[in-house]
Amino acid sequence: MNLKQGIFTVSLDFELYWGVRDKLSIEQYGDNLLGVRKAIPEILRVFENSDIHATWATVGFLFFNDSDELSKHLPELQPTYSREELSPYKYMDTSTLDPKYHFAPDLINNILEHKGQEIGTHTFSHYYCLENGQLLEQFEADIKAAIKAAERVNAPTKSFVFPRNQWNATYLSSLDKLGIQCFRGNEGNWIYKASDDEGQNKLQRAFRLADTYLNLSGYNTFDLASCAEERPFNIPSSRFLRPYSKKLAFLDGLKLRRIKKAMSHAASNNKIFHLWWHPHNFGVNINKNISFLSKIADHYDTLSKEYGMKSLNMGEICNLLEPNNG
Repeated sequence: MNLKQGIFTVSLDFELYWGVRDKLSIEQYGDNLLGVRKAIPEILRVFENSDIHATWATVGFLFFNDSDELSKHLPELQPTYSREELSPYKYMDTSTLDPKYHFAPDLINNILEHKGQEIGTHTFSHYYCLENGQLLEQFEADIKAAIKAAERVNAPTKSFVFPRNQWNATYLSSLDKLGIQCFRGNEGNWIYKASDDEGQNKLQRAFRLADTYLNLSGYNTFDLASCAEERPFNIPSSRFLRPYSKKLAFLDGLKLRRIKKAMSHAASNNKIFHLWWHPHNFGVNINKNISFLSKIADHYDTLSKEYGMKSLNMGEICNLLEPNNG
């Protein structure tokens, strides 16, 4: 199960306010969320120009038009987090949900109109798989609801991304049972070790930030065969694309070099490089973020010409891994 060329894959965690609700208010983060509606068409334009295939791991709530429609499709079993503020269902009961921040069926349809773009799942409710109090059967109910939500746009659910990268190995068999074929695991280095929110210490965060600019954790590229060691297939992250920051802009050259060198390593060694971010990361400073993404796309174009590197989304990598396609 060896590749004849390197693969560049991209995944985006598409969540709007559901992904930051327990951390930031709409007043604090609203500009980023509103900017998603401008950023996604620009991201798709870059992808289309370079034939970059991506998986959009989408929170199930986003498939609905408004709270009334969503309320008719909620799972009976809902997470019983020890920290009640983590539950979006309690938030829904006490808040008026402005569609601009909470729903996006129009954007989902726009994504699906573009070649090579896959809709994956980021759970139905942005479900936290390592938080205390929630149970496996609640997780399974959430995933069933997510799969049904995606059926609204005739999108088969093959690919999965754990919210907050709370990768829980004990939940993988449930994903497999429900028909999920692959997931995005974390990088192997200790600084990317999965934990609940309170388990993320300052040292890990500091090292992750430094790793954006300096090669602390390696290239994090991987062989196709390593993805097939378990089911669902693990297509792990190689690098998070940090958005533009005025304070750190003087380091952008290092950030770009870090990504390009890892991509080149994948291309020249027939490995996979997996880049990810959130659309809301690009919701402000859109032009600067798109300009940076375009430089990555240009490098992919170069590697495609020099080494035959291909871009595949997570679902397409799954197809390579299935025995009948090997």
